Amino acid sequence: MKLSVPGRVTATAVVATVSLLAGGSIAGAAPAGQPAVAAAPDIPVANVKAHLTQLQSIATANGGNRAHGRAGYKASLDYVKAKLDAAGFTTTVQQFTSSGRTGYNLIADWPGGDTGQVVMAGSHLDSVTAGAGINDNGSGSAAVLETALAVSRAGYHPAKHLRFAWWGAEELGLVGSRYYVNRLSTTDRSRISGYLNFDMIGSPNPGYFVYDDDPAIEKTFKTYYAGLGVPTEIETEGDGRSDHAPFKNAGVPVGGLFSGADYVKTAAQAAKWGGTSGLAFDRCYHSSCDTTANINDTALDRNSDAVAYAVWELSR
Repeated sequence: MKLSVPGRVTATAVVATVSLLAGGSIAGAAPAGQPAVAAAPDIPVANVKAHLTQLQSIATANGGNRAHGRAGYKASLDYVKAKLDAAGFTTTVQQFTSSGRTGYNLIADWPGGDTGQVVMAGSHLDSVTAGAGINDNGSGSAAVLETALAVSRAGYHPAKHLRFAWWGAEELGLVGSRYYVNRLSTTDRSRISGYLNFDMIGSPNPGYFVYDDDPAIEKTFKTYYAGLGVPTEIETEGDGRSDHAPFKNAGVPVGGLFSGADYVKTAAQAAKWGGTSGLAFDRCYHSSCDTTANINDTALDRNSDAVAYAVWELSR
């Protein structure tokens, strides 16, 4: 996320149980005589952490960071792209220049679905120059990647078209995502039915924050967390400070998740979420200690499953 300027149970299973106990139907279940729609898969947190380990290794081998215009960023992009290419995605690398250095966005389209209704999920892939950026934002990037790979493993055929994105130069002012949105035609912008943003979702002293921008997207995430019995709060710390902002400004419905940055966790928040009150959600925000040791596995697990849940629910 850029600086501001002046013992696991799957969500799908829990939500289904809650619905049945309430006398309702399972989300995604088809009426009699119609084919069933597959439920979102559980995202193995071990797979997400394996991607984080690779991003850490890339940073370590390239001056300690994965920042815009540095070798570590391009190596990170190449790693993600290779995974997606092997999984059957159509990938596009978009090149731009910022602060005299070359930057890159990576866009991955899953074949099929109505291209007049595009569901996008994205995250920024760059770190600050101070460190490896494993929570900010390896966490979101790894979860989005593993969700995309789960789409491939499942052979998922959604009604809507799925597109995944990894943005460059977010830390310099949302440069990559702005570049992408500004180059979309009016028609192409109107085809995006929703953009989901994931920036910092594994904070070591985590909170569970949901963007309150588009009501339908917000409800989707809240339904997931209600199924887990995890209370949420509206996300305010990162408002306008991540890659959903260019989409929102262009009239695209947006939503997302966040586990907290340098704001301090209150006693009330610690009472409902655990962790330590009086400390930042992420004490290593934009610092050299934002390494693979700077991740809360439970938050990463829950939020990664939430990414998949929302992608499946919103693309039906």
